[in-house]
Amino acid sequence: MDQWAGVVLAAGQGERMKSRISKPLHLVCGKELVRYPVDLLTGLGIQQIVVVVSPANQNMVRGVLGDGVQYEVQGEPLGTGDALEMAYTALKGQAQNVLVQFADAPLVRLETVKRQMEIHLAESNRMTALSAKYTGDGDLGRVKRDADGRMAAIVESVETQEGIDEPTEVNGGVYCFDGEWLWENLGFIKPSPSGEMYLTALAEIGAKSGVAVDAVLADDSEDLMGVNDRRQLARAEAVQRQRICEGLMLAGVTITDPASVYIDADVSIGQDTSILPNTMILGSSRIGEDCEIGPNTTIRNSSVGDRCRITASVVEEANMENGVAMGPFSHLRPGAYLENNVYLGNYVEVKESRFAQGAVMGHFGYIGDAYIGARANLGAGLVTCNYDGKDKHRTSIGDEAFIGCDTMLVAPVSVGDKAATGAGAVITKDVPEGRLAVGIPAKIVDRKTKSA
Repeated sequence: MDQWAGVVLAAGQGERMKSRISKPLHLVCGKELVRYPVDLLTGLGIQQIVVVVSPANQNMVRGVLGDGVQYEVQGEPLGTGDALEMAYTALKGQAQNVLVQFADAPLVRLETVKRQMEIHLAESNRMTALSAKYTGDGDLGRVKRDADGRMAAIVESVETQEGIDEPTEVNGGVYCFDGEWLWENLGFIKPSPSGEMYLTALAEIGAKSGVAVDAVLADDSEDLMGVNDRRQLARAEAVQRQRICEGLMLAGVTITDPASVYIDADVSIGQDTSILPNTMILGSSRIGEDCEIGPNTTIRNSSVGDRCRITASVVEEANMENGVAMGPFSHLRPGAYLENNVYLGNYVEVKESRFAQGAVMGHFGYIGDAYIGARANLGAGLVTCNYDGKDKHRTSIGDEAFIGCDTMLVAPVSVGDKAATGAGAVITKDVPEGRLAVGIPAKIVDRKTKSA
């Protein structure tokens, strides 16, 4: 029998979110709320994880988490105690201890829970809750202690009208349980005045029966911040964003103005990279070392190599190798790929195209569904006319080709290695290697071949 199993309670309706999206699927720093506790449990080395979902959100949650966890469905919203009971069949007799966490508390940190687990085992508790000293809007339940300082009960916030005007010990929604004791006592939870069966009732059940139950104070009360409405979602986002920036800076990334920078939870950034103001790095983006990103730049689900510079531009689902420079005011759309030492200047848009090593496009233009050869030089105003009104077609430009300003390449078409086009040419037929095409429509003329 494993020592620990984990349960994530993700069946809440989240009515205060006022959303058609299930609350566990709302994002904090680009990451679904439900992924935070699952990743925490995984990070603690817990292999058996049960996620309790509702009939309405089970398919969506499964779509986010995949098959790496088990799922149990709470048919009716009868409270957290009832939700945990859904995991009984999956976990009964499978683990000595059970760690339970709600899916709406993204700020709980691994080191905080690890300490809670250690205390739970060291003191042989049947239940160990996570708590903190807190002053706030009263959403969190209160921890009540007896004369000896042991936890006597947890009073849910909906069961009291008291505000939290001074530091009060509140419940954080993370619980360690002795597995055998948990399953034997879940059935003793009675409906509260509101009709729900609260998991927190186990604190009073344990205290009255004389077994060891307690609460462990977290060092940082922000760990316990839950999300019940859009205001709290924004607060959690702000805290997590600050934590992400601080972690990156401690790891060797320069962020000149953290307050204006938005970096998602799944982003990685290499050492000695500088992130300048008003920059967003989103999704699962990967940024290499010694880069300069920003100002006023957005990167989403993209890979950027080492020694790259991106200024006031947008990169979406694209890839950049090493030594690439781009911007200002350029745009890599999905499927763009820039090899080593490519240079894109002002107002260049690239979609579903690959620039080979050392290719240059300094000013104004659109490249779509194309291959650009190594060290090709593309003039201002170039457009690949890739769409005929029905289908997309590809353009190929060879190594060291020179494309004159305002050239229109009407796909499907190719320009050979070291070939060139004159300014304003409309290319409707292939240009052979080393030849020059000029005019509207372009004609092939003789020229001396020279390297770009």
